[in-house]
Amino acid sequence: MSRPIYLDYNATTPVDPRVLEVMLPFFGVRYGNPSSKRHAYGWEADEAVTIAREHLAALLHAEPVEILFTSGATEAANLAIKGYALANASRGRHLVTVATEHKAVLESCKSLARRGWDVTILPVAADGTVSPSEVAAALRPDTVLVAVMWANNETGVLHDIEAISRVVRAHGAALFSDATQAVGKVPVDAGLVDLLACSGHKLYGPKGVGALYVGRRDRRVRITPLVEGGGQENGLRGGTLNVPGIVGLGEAARVAALEMTVAPFPVAGSAFSSEPARFAALRDAIETRLRDAVPGLRVNGGGAGRLPNTSSLLFPGVTSADLLAEARGVALSTGSACSSGTGTASHALKAMGLSDAEGSSTVRLSVGRFTTDDEAAQAADEIARAWETVTSRRAVRRAAHPAATQA
Repeated sequence: MSRPIYLDYNATTPVDPRVLEVMLPFFGVRYGNPSSKRHAYGWEADEAVTIAREHLAALLHAEPVEILFTSGATEAANLAIKGYALANASRGRHLVTVATEHKAVLESCKSLARRGWDVTILPVAADGTVSPSEVAAALRPDTVLVAVMWANNETGVLHDIEAISRVVRAHGAALFSDATQAVGKVPVDAGLVDLLACSGHKLYGPKGVGALYVGRRDRRVRITPLVEGGGQENGLRGGTLNVPGIVGLGEAARVAALEMTVAPFPVAGSAFSSEPARFAALRDAIETRLRDAVPGLRVNGGGAGRLPNTSSLLFPGVTSADLLAEARGVALSTGSACSSGTGTASHALKAMGLSDAEGSSTVRLSVGRFTTDDEAAQAADEIARAWETVTSRRAVRRAAHPAATQA
């Protein structure tokens, strides 16, 4: 039985073979603890972590000392928001964030709100962007931290981090950005922010490892550790380091830096010189093919700058659950939360003005490093066929039971 075409790279990515090859020795012969400073096993593990830190720092245009390894982006976001708020509570207890942020950010802010911090959640425009002027208007004398994601995980919409950075820094507050979906897909300069989170499994590295950039260049950012122990990671995150995971994240960052400038990995004889350009071509080809086949198809956030690999598509007349059940040859995700079968739109789509019905008709497509041109075309045709089948089935039901349909 053939596996479906994978178009859910924003959920997770396969580990790149080049990454896996570098990781494998650290599960076996190179199993030392980097905190063991008195023998060769510890030294080689420590050196491997140092090299990984350098690779990730290079991808983020940061310094190695500014990179702190975590278990993933969720932990990094919690540490950034809560750790910064706790360390700077004497300066103020007001935070600003955006309605479309990842739950890791919103829940961290809510946790602080329960402990006495004041949180302003900014709305977004219909295209999913937040205006720098809206950010500026929300700033108060007691604002200590602003959290704005680099790219949205559902729609791929990019915020203007450079302009937002100017506003926040002029005010004297700190800026945190969840760059989990952006790192490795678009250029990310950590120097524009004070704190930044990313995750290994979103850029062809392993699950269970991530990083937090903690800026030191313009000013030294102070955060309070949430996990205390043996003083690892400059005392900011205790616990034995996940050496194989860190090595994998570092190698994934090194490979991503190469792929963003020139694509050395052979994918179906691609003529594109860089991975982002190839992603954009695949995404646009899928959207064009679906627009031609599905009247009324809508691209959520289509008028804004987006990640080159991501499409959030509203299919008229069907639910995403029915569409995905029919399109069994493609691995996709819904753009709505639909928790416990409630059929409600996700918080991000609602913030963009979509109704529950529109949210429950939204599907997210995300191409990736191993998506071929043929797979993209086949997937688009499969989804279009599924949409036609579901709409035809619904039309038959309406014709057979008009009273029930109207009710």
